Amino acid sequence: MPRITRAALIQASNPLAESTDLDAIKKAMIDKHIGLIEEAAAKGAQVCCLQEIFYGPYFCAEQDVKWYQTAERVPDGPTIKLMQEQARKHGMILVVPIYEEDLTGVYYNTAAVIDEQGQYLGKYRKHHIPHCNPGFWEKFYFKPGDLGYPVFQTSAGRIGVYICYDRHFPEGARELGLNGAEIVFNPSATVAGLSEYLWKLEQPAHAVANQYYVGAINRVGTEAPWNIGEFYGQSYFCDPRGQIMAEASRDQDEVLISDLDLDMIQEVRNTWQFFRDRRPESYERISDCHDLG
Repeated sequence: MPRITRAALIQASNPLAESTDLDAIKKAMIDKHIGLIEEAAAKGAQVCCLQEIFYGPYFCAEQDVKWYQTAERVPDGPTIKLMQEQARKHGMILVVPIYEEDLTGVYYNTAAVIDEQGQYLGKYRKHHIPHCNPGFWEKFYFKPGDLGYPVFQTSAGRIGVYICYDRHFPEGARELGLNGAEIVFNPSATVAGLSEYLWKLEQPAHAVANQYYVGAINRVGTEAPWNIGEFYGQSYFCDPRGQIMAEASRDQDEVLISDLDLDMIQEVRNTWQFFRDRRPESYERISDCHDLG
């Protein structure tokens, strides 16, 4: 019997892009996403992934300690508890990227995975943390991830997560493949002019090299007061051959749906034997933890 997973990606703008009220922004974003999650469920999605730190603006465009107060414990904070209720209500697996407080003063860029019964399966913490122009000052907010590259066994397949800037690093994408991922979600927040030309290049390449599905999510719109650029949406799914199967708009809130044939992974791997033919014993510099030069 074919293994078909109907998957959803949610891209959304900040409805209070001009507001400075942190609580109001968070509530408005959560309320918007509740409606979009309901839409995904109505369209038959079995698994749905939200965008990077879905309940806020991309606040890393500035360095201000006020944003620390938007972080929550995972899984014991209120947003993950709410999302467990939503997953249970709709019978749908949710991948929920939020700002995590681990210990007081220690924060991570995190995605929680919740199954269709509302059970918390675990979390991924973003490994690669940028600190660069025009406004990606993430080292001020996030400690690098320390939980490896987990893959979560679900009724919709084996799910991995790679967050935003992670996508520029093929090593972690390979780790997810070696750990058995069939679908890798990459929730992001990225703007035109910096990496747009890479958006449809790197992640299909990861899909090809590791022979799994990728769901790439980007938010939409511009966000004051920073206005670092246009978040250009264009969330998409690509298959293990690197072909884009479905793509969202550039500037609209949207629920993107695609049916993923997980049996294709076996078919592709039976042709392109990348995992058989890799030579890790010869990649000495990749495993070298020392700085170059």
